[in-house]
Amino acid sequence: MEVFREYLTRMDTPEHRARLEEILDWITKTFPNLMPKIAWNQPMFTDHGTFIIGFSVAKHHLAVAPERAGILHFSNEIGQAGYDHTKELVRIRWDRPVDYSLLEKMIKFNILDKADCTTFWRA
Repeated sequence: MEVFREYLTRMDTPEHRARLEEILDWITKTFPNLMPKIAWNQPMFTDHGTFIIGFSVAKHHLAVAPERAGILHFSNEIGQAGYDHTKELVRIRWDRPVDYSLLEKMIKFNILDKADCTTFWRA
């Protein structure tokens, strides 16, 4: 979690900071083989040098980016969880609970789907 410390301390809203810290900590403990890093000024996790999931902070929501393949694969479940999404990210409003089961599925999907990926992003 130390790699995220500076990013988190720059967040203005304490409640948002605590929420993101909770999520990042959960991922670190649930998926200890993933590499935490900051890239493009965003917290993210990689596996064997390939992107698995990333996060960005907005005023009204936390954006979760599992890449387009993850959005397409889980589109129905994302909607069922009450989240809005685009082709590239899921928006979790700060006032909504985090669906950790869905987050876990998206991360596992990317780990398996990108097991043989040799690039950072999918081709």
